[in-house]
Amino acid sequence: MTITRADALAAIRSDARPLPDLTRANLAEANLTGADLRYANLTGADLRWVDLYGAILYRASLTGASLTGANLTRANLAGANLTRANLAGANLTRADLTRANLAGANLRNADLAGARGLEGKS
Repeated sequence: MTITRADALAAIRSDARPLPDLTRANLAEANLTGADLRYANLTGADLRWVDLYGAILYRASLTGASLTGANLTRANLAGANLTRANLAGANLTRADLTRANLAGANLRNADLAGARGLEGKS
């Protein structure tokens, strides 16, 4: 069962941990600036045009997630699993991608200016 948008947003904005399973959650266009999503399961989630400026996504699972046009400026994605994620047109300016798994990710037209952790990745 997929969590409702309202329940997902309420859980993210609360201090309650651990977060519920956010697999396939619809969070499109949500303002999640600075959200603490470390270790979150966002597999297959709809995160199109979401604002995740400065968010903590450390070791989060974003496998197959749609992040088209998302603002990930200064986001901490260290150790995150972005396998097959769609990051087309996403803003990853100064994001930390250290040890992030980007296998099969779509980075077409993504802004990676100043992003860390991309050394040796192609």
